[in-house]
Amino acid sequence: MFGAFLLLHILGATVWTGGHLVLAITILPRVLRERDPADLLRFESAYERIGIPALIVQVLTGLWLAYRQVPDVGAWFAFEHPVARLVSVKLLLLAITVGFAIDARLRVIPHLSDRNLRDLAWHVVPVTIVSVLFVVIGVSFRTGWFY
Repeated sequence: MFGAFLLLHILGATVWTGGHLVLAITILPRVLRERDPADLLRFESAYERIGIPALIVQVLTGLWLAYRQVPDVGAWFAFEHPVARLVSVKLLLLAITVGFAIDARLRVIPHLSDRNLRDLAWHVVPVTIVSVLFVVIGVSFRTGWFY
């Protein structure tokens, strides 16, 4: 069971992080340069169909994996325990991701035009950085980088 959940978690991370890297590195610069949100909206509508389920899979499997590592949920924020510290950092990164996603979905994307593309960039770049940090922290569970 552990292996299956870990595989699903990693596949979700691959889709989520890879999609955001493609968006931030290839699509966003072109959209900002041309001041035309059409490419970004096309990517967003296509990516959302696999990106959001990937994030949901990550959250569900991540909670299961965290519980397996630290069965006392109350200890997830015990910073003196190295594994619990990693769990809490991942939960913080998740909260940041959710905050940006809600703001983008409710405030930025519905009114997206050539005039507010920079607002969306201020969402895409941090979420991309956070998604890479998710992977780095995830790898640290096995490597001990942050123990």
